[in-house]
Amino acid sequence: MSDWKERLGMVYSTNPDFEYTTAEEVEPTTLAPEKQNLRVWLDRKHRGGKTVTLVKDFVGTEADLQELGRMLKSKCGVGGSAKDGEIIIQGDHRDRVVELLTKAGYRCKRAGG
Repeated sequence: MSDWKERLGMVYSTNPDFEYTTAEEVEPTTLAPEKQNLRVWLDRKHRGGKTVTLVKDFVGTEADLQELGRMLKSKCGVGGSAKDGEIIIQGDHRDRVVELLTKAGYRCKRAGG
């Protein structure tokens, strides 16, 4: 079997000073809370019948997302996670999450679900 498939997209250079660089993903800077436009959803899909509250559309660094998720989880007294620009809070806590985010200065809206 030929290994040509493994070499697709590879570029060779005859320049002895050539250095291969990968494109580094630049993490977006965190917007101020009053400039964030967060959406709070209720979700049951792909969760074994369990209900979760989702906070979507966060723009910022992963560390700031983790910190906001930690604050929401501790104030609601439940578990959850924060990754890929969204915060997952276990259970139906939409009203409480909207209240907490508004008190913290975030612009947020209760969305579908």
